[in-house]
Amino acid sequence: MTTVERLLRSFADAGRGVVYVFKKEQNFRLQIFAGLIVFVTIFVLPLRSWETIVLILMVVMVLTMELLNTALENFTDLFKPRIHPYVGIIKDIMAAAVLITALGALVIGSIIIYPHFIGLLK
Repeated sequence: MTTVERLLRSFADAGRGVVYVFKKEQNFRLQIFAGLIVFVTIFVLPLRSWETIVLILMVVMVLTMELLNTALENFTDLFKPRIHPYVGIIKDIMAAAVLITALGALVIGSIIIYPHFIGLLK
């Protein structure tokens, strides 16, 4: 298998992973929707380059955390709580990590977008 074929295969594998999470995880679909709203906002508001970069990074961080959360949840499901009580705790911790990331993104996004939105209303 050539380097290009391996690269294309890795992209296909990653795409299957995203599709799987999109189909199975409601939170991921909601986060994709929120991300689309952010991208529309980026094009509507007169944002500075650094503001656009920060907003895109926030969307990517939230989606990445949800992907990691789903991967870890699926992995821990192999062990089930009956094998070890920490399985539930690990899943709760990952969910908390996603929540904190999403709340941080919401706060940062609000700080960036609010002044521009108010400027449009005036």
